[in-house]
Amino acid sequence: MSIILRLDRVMADRKMSLNELSEKVGVSNVNLSKLKTGKVSAIRFSTLEAICAALNCQPGDLLEFNNDDSSEPADGQ
Repeated sequence: MSIILRLDRVMADRKMSLNELSEKVGVSNVNLSKLKTGKVSAIRFSTLEAICAALNCQPGDLLEFNNDDSSEPADGQ
């Protein structure tokens, strides 16, 4: 199971560059780039709120839950 960040997709839909989002959110390009590529293990709610406000989207637009059951034992235990 994992959470997948879809920031890149939402940014593309809104035609917003990383630099523009960085300025609007007040987060460095480096940190936003890590979010965009999914190379983070956590995100602050304040950052998520700022990104949603800047992109006019909901948290669910940025986050996707992947329920990959392949790591579960075959008998479900």
